[in-house]
Amino acid sequence: MPSTTAIIVAAGRGIRAGGAAPKQWQSLGGQTVLHRTVAAFARHPKIDQIVLVLHPDELDRWTDDSMTIVAGGETRQASVMAGLTAVTSDHVLIHDAARPLISAAVIDRVCAALGDAPGAAPALAVTDALWRGDTHVTGVQDREGLFRAQTPQGFHTNAIRAAHAAYTMPAADDVAVARAAGLDVAIVAGDEDNLKITHREDFARAEKLLREPMDIRLGNGYDVHRFGPGDHVMLCGVAVPHGRGLQGHSDADVGMHAVTDAIYGALAQGDIGVHFPPSDPQWKGAESQIFLRHAVQLAADMGFAISNIDCTLVCEYPKVGPHQAAMRAAMADIMGLEAGRISVKATTSERLGFTGREEGIAAIATAALVAK
Repeated sequence: MPSTTAIIVAAGRGIRAGGAAPKQWQSLGGQTVLHRTVAAFARHPKIDQIVLVLHPDELDRWTDDSMTIVAGGETRQASVMAGLTAVTSDHVLIHDAARPLISAAVIDRVCAALGDAPGAAPALAVTDALWRGDTHVTGVQDREGLFRAQTPQGFHTNAIRAAHAAYTMPAADDVAVARAAGLDVAIVAGDEDNLKITHREDFARAEKLLREPMDIRLGNGYDVHRFGPGDHVMLCGVAVPHGRGLQGHSDADVGMHAVTDAIYGALAQGDIGVHFPPSDPQWKGAESQIFLRHAVQLAADMGFAISNIDCTLVCEYPKVGPHQAAMRAAMADIMGLEAGRISVKATTSERLGFTGREEGIAAIATAALVAK
C-alpha cells in the first residue's frame, strides 16, 4: 500500500470570517477549527503522516509533537510548497484547515482514486442556475460540466511537488497547478457537509451540522472454547505458549471470535455461524482473522467506521498481560485501525465456574461503530 501524508494548510489570516483571531484558531463546538480538521485526518487509518503548515508567528500555538510543523509563506502556494518539502510519502492530500467537517468517506475516495490517476479531488456538480452580472443580471452561464471544488486534493507526491516548483502564477487551488503541469486529475464525489468556513455565518452552519445526530451502533460478542491437547492457544491473533490448546472448528481464537461477533451484532448481521457455518468443512481449522476481516469489510460496505473495540479474556491461565501489546498490534493490523482504538485485557473468575477450573477460556467484546 502506498504511504500517504496529509498537508493541512493553516497559515492564512482568514479576515473575512471576522473575530479576534484567524478563523482556524476560533472555536467551533468547543474545539478550534484547526483541531477538528487535524483530528479528522489523525484518526483516518490511511493517513501515515500529518504536515501542519502554520503562520510563522503561530508556530508555538500547536503543542502536539506527533506531527510535522512547518512555517507557511506569504501565499497559499508558498505554504503548500513549504509543506511539500516535509513530505516523504508516496501520496499527499492537501487540505484547507477551514474545512473541519471533512468525512472519512471523502478521504477514502480521494485515496482510492490515486491508484488510477496522478491526481484526485472531491467536487460537487453545480445544480443551480448560473447568472452573470453585478446589481442586475446581464447574462446566464451554462452549468453543464461545472463543479464546486473541495479539498483534500490528492496527488502523487513527486508529481505535485514538481508541478508547484514549476508554477509561477497565482492559482485557485492545487488542481490548477497540477493541470498546468499536464497532470490528469480524477473527480470524486464531494460532500455538502464539507463546507469551507469563509464568512461569519459559516460558523453557525457548521455548528448546526455538528449538532445533528450521529448514527452510532454498539454490539456485544461472547465466545467460549474448551481446552484440549496442544502446546499453545490463539488469543487475539497471537500464539501464546501453553500446556494445552483451545478446541474448535476453526483455530479457536476465542478473543477474535468475540470481537467478530460484536461487529456483526452492531450491524444486526447475526454472528460468525451465520456467515461461516461450522457445518461447512472449508472452515475447519481456518484462521479466525478470515472471519474478523469479513466483519470489518461488511461494516465498511454498510457505511460504518469502527470507532473502538474492547475485549476481555476470562481465564486463570495462560497469563495474558505479557502478550497484550502484541495482541493489540495484531488486531490493529487485521482491522486497519490504530492500536489506540483496541483494548485487550484479562481477568480471572476467582476459581469459579469452568474458567476457574481451567477447563477453557471465555471472551467478552464490545464494538462501537459510527456511520461515515
